[in-house]
Amino acid sequence: MDKKLILGLVGPIASGKGTVAQYLRESHRASVYRFSTILRDVLERLHFEVSRKNLQKLSSALRNSLREDILAKVMAEDTEKDNEDIVVVDGIRRWADIKHLRKKDNFILVGVDAAPEVRYKRLVQRAENEGDSAKTYEEFLQDEKQEADAEIPDILAQTTEKLDNNNNTEELFKKIEDLLKKYGK
Repeated sequence: MDKKLILGLVGPIASGKGTVAQYLRESHRASVYRFSTILRDVLERLHFEVSRKNLQKLSSALRNSLREDILAKVMAEDTEKDNEDIVVVDGIRRWADIKHLRKKDNFILVGVDAAPEVRYKRLVQRAENEGDSAKTYEEFLQDEKQEADAEIPDILAQTTEKLDNNNNTEELFKKIEDLLKKYGK
């Protein structure tokens, strides 16, 4: 495949989507776009705590007051303008998130998944959002049932490619390399 490859990453909380994106950035000079970056920028500018709850509230407010696919439209335009051979869209959570990307023949929807216990341990260790390091396993499981994450299992079931991330990063990286070879990268 000579043209740009756009990889959309979907998976439950702490499944390894960010690890996949970081590996592609560092090893293949991929550009990485995250839905949460837009939301984090707004929350920080407004001096709000960057917590999972606030990210979800802001996402819902933008989608409900402007349009359901507002963030997806931004992502599609950004990836179209990008000149890298590999472009990653990290953090797909809703069908609306890929409304525009799915129309591109160079878009591959990639599922990243791991067992809940593995993901919980990762979430607490990385402490990416306020309150994550103190979160209980039950709270973690409740987070996955929130509106922002409700469509993930359905989308994950419909992915073109799947990356199991229950083991070590070396194994994950090999799976990524195999995927890239499959698509000529």
